[in-house]
Amino acid sequence: MTSHKDIKTVTAGSQLVLGLLLFAAPWVAGFATEQTAAWTAWASGMLIAIVGMVALAGQAYAAAWANLVLGLWAVAVPWLLGFAMLQPAMWSHVVLGALVALAAAAELWAEHQAPPQVHA
Repeated sequence: MTSHKDIKTVTAGSQLVLGLLLFAAPWVAGFATEQTAAWTAWASGMLIAIVGMVALAGQAYAAAWANLVLGLWAVAVPWLLGFAMLQPAMWSHVVLGALVALAAAAELWAEHQAPPQVHA
């Protein structure tokens, strides 16, 4: 059976990697010259990655809430900031943001499913 600690490590690590992928997306997907889309990917990706590192350092519950919000932001931001017509930028934000939000939600779900800690 997978332990709660293993689930935390996998979800936090995946959020770190997904944040780095979003950070790299402007170069990989070819929209680095589109200022709004690129800077949004760089800023959102870096924040998601930093929060993933915080989760790995032991603050998984708070970090999961933060990355849930950041992931949902990444999904919505192409329409909020007006670059949804740039397909590579839009899909990079939507797919990676949804995966971040899913990983964060899985961490929150696992946290609520874990047996309570008993201290003597």
